[in-house]
Amino acid sequence: MEHKHGEETVLCDCEVIHGDLVETIGREMPNDGIFNRLSQFFKVFGDPTRSKIIWALDRHEMCGCDLAVLLNMTKSAISHQLAFLKQADLVRYRREGKVVFYSLADDHIKQILEAGEEHINE
Repeated sequence: MEHKHGEETVLCDCEVIHGDLVETIGREMPNDGIFNRLSQFFKVFGDPTRSKIIWALDRHEMCGCDLAVLLNMTKSAISHQLAFLKQADLVRYRREGKVVFYSLADDHIKQILEAGEEHINE
């Protein structure tokens, strides 16, 4: 088994030492479909613009026009990103007359964003 430690690569020189542990974890491991969905979920956070939108919506619901001004982007570009976030079930919206307000879909998104921010600030 290979582990990266800084620039050095450290290898275990063995077969399986803890077969019971490997077997237990193997039984508990979710199926590939779950890992595929999880990977797709985290890819959404991999785009700086989407991360900024999520961060802003963590602070307060906002309309697309205000997000466009905040991020110095066109309404069209923001609309595209919001549609992507909506399709990924990360944001929801509500209409108030002609204005559409966006917010985070649930507290899990807020917790993931804040945990990520906390991790990189350590």
